[in-house]
Amino acid sequence: MKKWLYCLLIPALSSLVRAQTTPAANYVRDNYQKVEYKIPMRDGTKLHTTVYVPKDASPTNKYPFMMQRTCYSVAPYGPDTYPNQVGPSGTLMRDKYIFVYQDVRGRWASEGTWTNMTPTVTDQQPAVEANAKKKGKAPARQSALAVDESSDTYDTIDWLLKNVTNNTGRVGQWGISYPGFYTIAGAVAAHPALKASSPQAPVSDFFFDDFHHNGAFIQAYLFTYPVFGIQHPQPTTEAWYNNGFIQTGSNDGFQWQYDLGPLKNVDKYYKDNFYWQETVEHPNYDEFWQKRSIIPHLKNVKHALMTVGGWFDAEDLYGPLNIYKTVEKNNPGTYNTLVMGPFGHGRWSRETGHTLHSNIYFGDSIATFYQRNIEAKFFNHFLKGTGDGKTGLPEAYLFNTGRNEWKAFDKWPAADAQTKQYYLMSGGQLATNRVMGSTDAGSGPTLRFSEFISDPMKPVPYTEDITTTQGFTPFNYMSEDQRFASRRPDVLTFQTDVLTEDMTLGGEITAKLKVSTTGTDADWVVKLIDVYPANEPNHPYMPNKNITLGNYQQMVRSEAMRGRFRNSFEKPEPFKSGEVTDVTFRLQDVLHTFKKGHRMMIQVQSTWFPLIDRNPQKYVENIFKANADDFQKATHRIYDNSIIEVQVVK
Repeated sequence: MKKWLYCLLIPALSSLVRAQTTPAANYVRDNYQKVEYKIPMRDGTKLHTTVYVPKDASPTNKYPFMMQRTCYSVAPYGPDTYPNQVGPSGTLMRDKYIFVYQDVRGRWASEGTWTNMTPTVTDQQPAVEANAKKKGKAPARQSALAVDESSDTYDTIDWLLKNVTNNTGRVGQWGISYPGFYTIAGAVAAHPALKASSPQAPVSDFFFDDFHHNGAFIQAYLFTYPVFGIQHPQPTTEAWYNNGFIQTGSNDGFQWQYDLGPLKNVDKYYKDNFYWQETVEHPNYDEFWQKRSIIPHLKNVKHALMTVGGWFDAEDLYGPLNIYKTVEKNNPGTYNTLVMGPFGHGRWSRETGHTLHSNIYFGDSIATFYQRNIEAKFFNHFLKGTGDGKTGLPEAYLFNTGRNEWKAFDKWPAADAQTKQYYLMSGGQLATNRVMGSTDAGSGPTLRFSEFISDPMKPVPYTEDITTTQGFTPFNYMSEDQRFASRRPDVLTFQTDVLTEDMTLGGEITAKLKVSTTGTDADWVVKLIDVYPANEPNHPYMPNKNITLGNYQQMVRSEAMRGRFRNSFEKPEPFKSGEVTDVTFRLQDVLHTFKKGHRMMIQVQSTWFPLIDRNPQKYVENIFKANADDFQKATHRIYDNSIIEVQVVK
């Protein structure tokens, strides 16, 4: 694997997450016995599984299981090689569990065929499962042919309980990123012994997180396709996809992505990459994507769930928020809690000391606080304690990124949240009271507007950083200074007056735009920004000494919407040139206090390159197959009756 991609994948790779510094370099070897198994699934496929059993386990000293299933390798392989750490944290490692790691189907040392976001076959009522078990036969969903991640999790747990001695009969599971998907998929039609699951930064639906945002393709992910789109013919412990990586020969990732031209040119690199070809052939939210979403299957979840995410997760922010809300809606009475910290993708799994994102400082040892006071408390209670749901944790434990403090909620969004609307006024004001034009025709010709020329050949960058790849959604852009964008003529900027008192946004954000374009297609990017006062002092841990926090424009939340999907993600449709049109979409949640003396700003633009691919702005059936001459300039208008709707909490 290329060194740069190896580093970029660190937050997601379970084997690397485990390789953290621990109090003693040989702690795992000294305290755990490692055993490797090939566990058979119901269809005969054998999955490579590594088990670490505490050496003091005995008939009188039993331990519960803690399991992670991953597509990123359970390395190190071999019975005599040990990692520096097992478990999600050093705290839980020292608390001691029987830790289990498994390569999923078709990955690394496991048999089978690899499938991205394995479709869930069907839901299964626990009662059906229990009745079938009494009759000595598997329920219909557990037939040899009906396999998915849920059934593989079930079969693995069943085998472990019977074949690994000195266990308590209780099982927990966790996973970050793609392993987070396997965690939540395993919570569907769960084995009765599964008592606690923690999907962390979980992938939930590739049309809304990771590879797409509201249908806009995340071009920054181009460099990851070899990891996900190349099969290997037999079990292996070697990285079989190494030869599939694009060799750019450039140190300027933006320029390389720009020179690549239309996405159809990617074919010369990925002609044999099955996942790239699937992406190209399914530009809309059709059955291919729909059946890979775990969201519709989150029913009849009976055991405890703790979903974890980071407010600055550039990869999987949609997943944790929507998994939590869906479980909450569909499973009343189930213990279901949400934790959101001031982290990028998976970065709560290792301590950095000073917690920084881009140039913003949030405090010290926040990951350690999470590991000891939230994560360990959750698992210890449900796997070693009473498991009665009285953990001492709130329903939602969220970090306020403006006040730099944890906040407990008994419901999310908060029960006392008040909806507030801001209008995008043509003079650049972000106002709660709309100033009318000569008439109030709603979409009439005299309604005021702001406009800009969007040119796909001169796209707005999504970051000022110059990196080798401009790929894999760099860590910093989610809170990066946006002054570079606000100075461009193709970025509209709207801001409030200086705030005279603190205002905390807590909950959902919805953009309700009234737009028109001279083209027939367009993307719409909305960014929520905290503008610091001119005299804001720098904190002592500034990573970039050339940046000043005076007038800093901190991005708090952002999202893209591919305009063709404004009415349906399944059935796209063009814009009618010059016609005022509604484009409404949800930005992900926030908990952020805009302090007295700051301003709140909204930026609107139509290119965000190369985070998302360029929209031709001329409607074509499939943008992945667009030609160079399909790309054209267009004039976009944002009308004064456009609204940003937020929720305000005390």
